[in-house]
Amino acid sequence: MAEHPAHSTAHSTAQRTEHRPDADPAGIAPARRPLGPSSRSQVPAFEVMTILGRVSELRAAGHDVVSLCAGEPGGGAPAAVNARAAEIHASGRALNYTPSLGIAELRQAIAGHYRNWYGLDVDPARVAVTTGSSGAFMAGFLAAFNAGDRVAMARPGYAAYRNILTALGCQVVEIDAGAEVRYQPTPALLEQAEADHGPLAGLILASPNNPTGTMATRAEVAVLASWCRENRVRLVSDEIYHGITYADTPTPDDEPGDERGVCAWEYSTEAMVISSFSKYWGMPGWRIGWMLMPEDLAGAIDGLSGSVSLCPPAAAQYAAVEAFAAESYAACDEQVAGFARARALLLENQERLGWTDAAPADGAFYFYAKPGERMLAKYGTSTAYCEALLEQAHVALTPGTDFDTAHGDQYIRLSFAAGHDAVREAIERIVAFQRG
Repeated sequence: MAEHPAHSTAHSTAQRTEHRPDADPAGIAPARRPLGPSSRSQVPAFEVMTILGRVSELRAAGHDVVSLCAGEPGGGAPAAVNARAAEIHASGRALNYTPSLGIAELRQAIAGHYRNWYGLDVDPARVAVTTGSSGAFMAGFLAAFNAGDRVAMARPGYAAYRNILTALGCQVVEIDAGAEVRYQPTPALLEQAEADHGPLAGLILASPNNPTGTMATRAEVAVLASWCRENRVRLVSDEIYHGITYADTPTPDDEPGDERGVCAWEYSTEAMVISSFSKYWGMPGWRIGWMLMPEDLAGAIDGLSGSVSLCPPAAAQYAAVEAFAAESYAACDEQVAGFARARALLLENQERLGWTDAAPADGAFYFYAKPGERMLAKYGTSTAYCEALLEQAHVALTPGTDFDTAHGDQYIRLSFAAGHDAVREAIERIVAFQRG
């Protein structure tokens, strides 16, 4: 005999409730979560972006602001890149989707860059073009780590590593890497981290480092790559500042060519190597980066990239091929020489500024230091100091809280990417402000 419809519906509903994995023992479904942000989204705002917003407001109000808060090279893209972009847009060609891992011409050009700078024979199929280095971190972290995995990073370090990993449900293990180890991780620190927190799944190495500018030597990169391989820890090497280094900071084990930085793939192709056109090539707003993919992750990264971003910006990809022309390298090296002049001016004026505990700025374009005991005594934290400096002297710096959750409220980061003239003007304003 056919079952009564009402009885069937009730029975079916009961079955659905009974088998819900989140039902309580009585078989009653829990209340729905209120609308609102997810718990995984609760990461702190990137302070430098907030400061840039305030800089825009002050400039719109007519104030002359010297902005040394962001890692934005002042010279822009190489002329050949700009010319190619102009041709692309003037042609009226349709800018449609590209392959998810980037156009073949750019992947081949990036592989050629590794032969040129590092003597490495990289298969273009192992190159993933991404939407900035941020896109590479997102796809790479998703491919390599499960929720709950522990990933280590040096403190101080780039805030986005910590925030992206946290949002993905990973446990970030911050390692206090101070002046005694030149702000870089060591095997001893990693072993202590595992003793304190449990086995690591990953390690992020940044050389040159943001915010300190310090670099790992060839021997240090080799040792860390070996430690990661032996302990089955995925090495993630952030090499975005390669090429922005300075002749007066040699290391004892340097070899010819090391002045641009040591690539982790020289020691382990199990590492994820991440870079970008944003820094050395002066193209931050073009949003083009790349990753050298470990063979075991290439398929996963391809699949994720196609879903997360579809493809990197098309016009920027076509134009970025010209970044590897000889004249582009020459223009970028000239811009690095400009960073060196700004850096030298800053170092010459450090005593006038009264800033202390400065990290050695081996590479990149940052100066990381304490604003001095008198300023910290007056303002309490580096955040308050930076706020007062911006509002009163119209100089924008970044407090260290973006980079160090433990000690950052005592440090500031100055970016000298804006060039010599901007740094010179900022120094005079800062000295006058601190006299007040």
